[in-house]
Amino acid sequence: RDVAGPDSFVATGFDATREKLAEVDLAQYAILHIATHGILDPKRPEKSGLFFTMVNRNGQAQNGFLGLQDVYRLQAPVDLVVLSACRTGLGKDVRGEGLIGLTRGFMYAGAASVVASLWKVDDEATAELMKRFYANMLREGMTPAAALRAAQNSIRQQPQWSSPYYWAAFTLQGDYRQSIKPMPHRSYYSPMLLIAALAAVLAAGFWFYSRRKQGRTK
Repeated sequence: RDVAGPDSFVATGFDATREKLAEVDLAQYAILHIATHGILDPKRPEKSGLFFTMVNRNGQAQNGFLGLQDVYRLQAPVDLVVLSACRTGLGKDVRGEGLIGLTRGFMYAGAASVVASLWKVDDEATAELMKRFYANMLREGMTPAAALRAAQNSIRQQPQWSSPYYWAAFTLQGDYRQSIKPMPHRSYYSPMLLIAALAAVLAAGFWFYSRRKQGRTK
């Protein structure tokens, strides 16, 4: 939140709903950051997606699953999307189409570039990596590609995170030369940080997904 700036929009906990994402005008933001749990179905990538809060404030279940088709329907003309979730950079390689997955979905929705992960990431290491990534990009003026590379090189110097497992999962796809620059209708520090409540996701998200899988096998 500190590097985000006063003009950022932050949705956490029960406010981090898929409806909230749909109703916000993303054109006024430079960065869309989503930190939550993701799932990947490599055989049927259309079943892949992200979990937003799956219960409301009263503990009632609600649909918080943002599937790939939902992503394709978004209007997200942002400079950068950061998917801080597991295996969001993977998909299915379809002949003549390329890699079908969440990264491509967000780029179809208008994002110039996407940072996503290639495997299940460690929460603590990822949080520190993202802190350094945003500091490099928003305070030091680095391009997203350079900021990510510098953050990874910095993290790997820590003994507890020296293994590539902790720092090498995130990659940038899209325009690697761009800088996050100010625009007439938004300030320099105006990313949108949309952070799903992990407790709510864990409580109901995987139950929801398991029911979907059971329905397909019947």
